[in-house]
Amino acid sequence: MEKNTFEKIYDVVRRIPKGTVATYGQVAALAGNRRWARVVGYALHVNPDSENIPCYRVVTKDGRVSDEFAFGGANRQVELLEADGVRFQDGHVIMEEYQWDTPWVE
Repeated sequence: MEKNTFEKIYDVVRRIPKGTVATYGQVAALAGNRRWARVVGYALHVNPDSENIPCYRVVTKDGRVSDEFAFGGANRQVELLEADGVRFQDGHVIMEEYQWDTPWVE
């Protein structure tokens, strides 16, 4: 059976290593369609398993966290990333250091 779009997105997000982040566009491309960046946001907002699908590791291309983070707000997303060892500068993830190195990078 073919996976639906959200399942493809969740499969990618599960693979983001601890201590790194991925962009919405990066997740979209790895899930199969570079144009799904907004769909990635929708999928993460309704994440059915936040224990095993680390949606907090997905940020904007300039390293901003989501103001609408579904599991406790932006401050909670920052706390979770910092617990993973991700550092921030001027309120943004330092993307040069922490962006997940994949075959396709935004």
